[in-house]
Amino acid sequence: MVNQVVVRIAAERILNGGLNPKTEKTYAIDDITNQDYRVAVEDYILTTTEGV
Repeated sequence: MVNQVVVRIAAERILNGGLNPKTEKTYAIDDITNQDYRVAVEDYILTTTEGV
């Protein structure tokens, strides 16, 4: 089970060019190693972004 708050925060960081707290580099979808969270973040981005 994924935490939707974590999904939203990760997606917002990816969309806004935020930093990954572990690496201090720009957050990218490839930084998410948990497959469940990665799918949830991808779905969140697709549903909240217009024109995608």
